[in-house]
Amino acid sequence: MIYANNIHKYYGDLHVLKGVNLHIRKSEIVSIVGASGAGKTTLLQILGTLDTPDKNIDSSLKINDIDIYSLNSKKLSKFRNDHIGFIFQFHQLLPEFTALENICIPAFIKNTSKQDAEKRAFELLEFLGLSGRAHHKPSELSGGEQQRIAVARSLINNPSVIFADEPSGNLDTQSAENLHKLFFQLREEFHQTFVIVTHNEDLADMADRKLVMVDGEII
Repeated sequence: MIYANNIHKYYGDLHVLKGVNLHIRKSEIVSIVGASGAGKTTLLQILGTLDTPDKNIDSSLKINDIDIYSLNSKKLSKFRNDHIGFIFQFHQLLPEFTALENICIPAFIKNTSKQDAEKRAFELLEFLGLSGRAHHKPSELSGGEQQRIAVARSLINNPSVIFADEPSGNLDTQSAENLHKLFFQLREEFHQTFVIVTHNEDLADMADRKLVMVDGEII
């Protein structure tokens, strides 16, 4: 499903990723843990096509059998919108839009009709127990509700994989526990693949596999 080979990343003289190799199977939930500065978020951004590695002849990244580094900028943007969902620590919801509108944004980028996008968004809201919050703006939602809206937004285009960066890092204990359980419900319901960077050991240990990064390498 995801094949990454010999991924390197430098920031100036700092060698952040040192030849990472990774294979993630479809519908697998994988956690990535490690100390701050180990390279976890950098790796997640490269796997999610938000950043590019320092390429060499042996570097490669394939998602769903698509060679990511063969895509031009326009095709890469389309691939990302069609196949990849993102969940961030601080939700990244647009404050001027309602929950429903926030969820629909990736679908509108994909040129999905308003009717079809909202139908799918309401389905996700119902699944997430938030059907009564569709027309509330982020400021009117709790932290846990905002994060579930962000989860719905990541799912709107039925992506192949969801990348989550510290998804429960800004939540209270109960909301974090509920979110962790939700990931596994989503895997069962929608067969999603999840790659999750986290400092939360409970979430990391729930995953099918826990990968530990130390100084830019998976050990």
